[in-house]
Amino acid sequence: MTRIGIILSSTRPNRNGEQVAAWVHGIASRRDDADYEIVDLRDYPLPHLDEGMPPSMGQYQNEHTRQWAAKVASFDGFVIVTPEYNHSIPGVLKNALDYVYAEWHDKAVGFVSYGAVGGVRAAEHLRQIAGELKLADVRQQVSLTLATDFQNYSVFSPGDYHAPQLNTLLDEVVAWSTALSGLRNPTVTTAP
Repeated sequence: MTRIGIILSSTRPNRNGEQVAAWVHGIASRRDDADYEIVDLRDYPLPHLDEGMPPSMGQYQNEHTRQWAAKVASFDGFVIVTPEYNHSIPGVLKNALDYVYAEWHDKAVGFVSYGAVGGVRAAEHLRQIAGELKLADVRQQVSLTLATDFQNYSVFSPGDYHAPQLNTLLDEVVAWSTALSGLRNPTVTTAP
């Protein structure tokens, strides 16, 4: 079965992303088209790019890199849940994306973003990064606004209209992940 990783990209204390990722996972878990798993970047504390060789070489020396590579390789596609920090993405997410290379190739990705203006600028930056990593970004996006989708800017209470948007995003991620399966390199393993 197709496996989709829901990447929780904020590691800050008191983060809103945990509620958003749980909401995405809750809706996704009611579907029968894929297996969905939350991948919390807190569980993968990657130092800032400490590998001796570029990720494109695939010669990972550190155990934390091999574990992250195996986790990324185990999925067919992704939904990235991201806040917007200073018109862009969290540094920890950029670091995690840059850490490995071939493990991202020929997989689909969708974005659920949140922030003062729905996190749209973060999602736009992610689209540029995805292209370089050979991730196929889907058109549908879910944008959540702190002023309207969070009570007191901290308690997640999304409008009902977001659920159909999320289901469309999941439809696209699963369809594209399935369609791209023949392009994926079978030598990229999931073993650390």
